[in-house]
Amino acid sequence: MPGKQVPPGLGGPRPSSRAGELRSVLAGRAIVVPGVIDALSARLVERARFPAAYITGAGFANSAFGLPDVGLVTRSELTEHVRRIGEACRLPLIVDADTGFGGPLSVMRSVHQLERAGAAAIQIEDQQDPKRCGHFEGQRLVAVGEMEQKIDAAVRARSDADLMVIARTDARGMAGLDEAISRGRAYLAAGADALFVEAPRSLEEMVRVAAEFPGVPLVANLVEGGKTPLIPTPRLEELGYRIVLRASLLLRSMASAARDALARLAADDSDPCIEEHMLTWDERQGLVMLEEFDSLADDIRARRRTRE
Repeated sequence: MPGKQVPPGLGGPRPSSRAGELRSVLAGRAIVVPGVIDALSARLVERARFPAAYITGAGFANSAFGLPDVGLVTRSELTEHVRRIGEACRLPLIVDADTGFGGPLSVMRSVHQLERAGAAAIQIEDQQDPKRCGHFEGQRLVAVGEMEQKIDAAVRARSDADLMVIARTDARGMAGLDEAISRGRAYLAAGADALFVEAPRSLEEMVRVAAEFPGVPLVANLVEGGKTPLIPTPRLEELGYRIVLRASLLLRSMASAARDALARLAADDSDPCIEEHMLTWDERQGLVMLEEFDSLADDIRARRRTRE
């Protein structure tokens, strides 16, 4: 007799190509993509019906290790992180792979491992190691030719032709917008599927980037308190942007809520208001699919009894 559907995390049929799904969505409209920091936050994004999730490098460094975004996370740590999130949800995952973790051959290995872990798109940037968050100061750029080799390597390493290679340039902050645009052209010519010009300083700069790359899927990274203005998605879509990252919103919202809860607990551990700001018991168990797991266990026992 047919069994119950297996929940995420326990196996079952592989989902259809998440990379193909992402390309299909982007062909029609701009999408807002929240940053996720773990499997639970990815499940929240999925339940909120966002079409994709962004595995933010800064969020991973901050949440998993308590470290700043200065290039301290390793490829193996990121790969395992992507695998856990990919098992917990069925969303297409856009993965921040920093500089690709080395030269062209290292980039190929990074793409191979991240794709197998569940990435639908992989973002690589043109900073020297150790990299720094694009909204910090003090980045250093690699030569254009070095980045072109990395992009070529990334494209050649993918198994699924739909896997998107996103080229990010941090040149705006170090060398100006003209250099960022020049690098963008070179990176697209090298085979990148989408372009991410990090940290434009104004709407006018974002308009110019869009005008220079008509028809190219563009990434806008909107960081609250960062260097780029928070422009509404419909306006960005008009300009030609297709991926609107809100990379730090979830991490910072969750940390703010946790800080406030701890402050209330420290002030008065009998305060009934503490519970009002939490998920209910049932909401928590629903988020981790307890009912589905229990039902599957019951189904396995019932099938065993039927065979006996």
